[in-house]
Amino acid sequence: MKNLQRNRLITRTAFFLLFLFAPVLDIFRFDLTETHFVVLGQALSLDITKSWVLSGTPLDTGLRVLFRFVLPLIVIIATGIFIFWKWGRIYCGWLCPHFSVVETINDLMHSRTGKVTIWEKASPGSAAKGGFLDWFVIVLVSVIIAFSWALGLLSYLLPPMPLYIDLVNFDLSRGETIFLTVATLAFTIDFVFARHLFCKYGCAVGVFQSLFWMMNPRSMVVEFDRERAALCKDCDKDCEEACPMRLPVRSFKRSKFTCTQCAQCISACVEVQKDNPDGSLLAWDKGEKTKQTSLIPMVTIETPKTKK
Repeated sequence: MKNLQRNRLITRTAFFLLFLFAPVLDIFRFDLTETHFVVLGQALSLDITKSWVLSGTPLDTGLRVLFRFVLPLIVIIATGIFIFWKWGRIYCGWLCPHFSVVETINDLMHSRTGKVTIWEKASPGSAAKGGFLDWFVIVLVSVIIAFSWALGLLSYLLPPMPLYIDLVNFDLSRGETIFLTVATLAFTIDFVFARHLFCKYGCAVGVFQSLFWMMNPRSMVVEFDRERAALCKDCDKDCEEACPMRLPVRSFKRSKFTCTQCAQCISACVEVQKDNPDGSLLAWDKGEKTKQTSLIPMVTIETPKTKK
């Protein structure tokens, strides 16, 4: 499981860097000044100019829209739905830049205060003090990350290099300054106070993934070996403490609606049971209909046997 968490760190870090630098490298952005998308350095448009429309036919226009916009969009959405249906919030746990921030600030807050949210009590026996300096560091790191997010998002809409040059020269326009200020403040509040709540209830992409995941009773889920549950009586809930979303990881799938498949709970259980030859009590597995793991409970209806 150490390799798994190492691999997840690599994918999260790589995607976070991609999120920040994709506009600079012209990998993907929307240019408001030219009103078109830029993908891999090329302007993405339907090339439906006035002269082309006048020289073409309605059928040509329809086919161009179909093959250049409608069908690619359908393929992307269908692929996403299949991934969500089969693996759940795998994007959240392995790629999402916001979830990377959640885990980063969780670790920082835990080391400084002994807890990962301001709403819960410090861990028993924690040596962290949670004084003014600790909270200053937490807020400062949150502000720095929030500003990088705000600047990154603005670079998706405006040409990045001129934007960065204006920033360095303190020559930002009024609109750019307002955007960066408001976005930085909003992200800072989210990162410090409500990052878990946003992931659970405020992120439309996350909820969308969860809905399709819950509809599939055979999707990947963290299963708990209930036959060995007695081993948990001497455990201090390391699995639930490790969960970035603060979920009851040993409960049924319906109670883990917002699970991000980060496997932190599994890694924690593996560490606790490292001397146990039977291994961890938590593991990734396919759901079972008999456990009613889907959003809509599965009911088995047996037809009466006919007499011969």
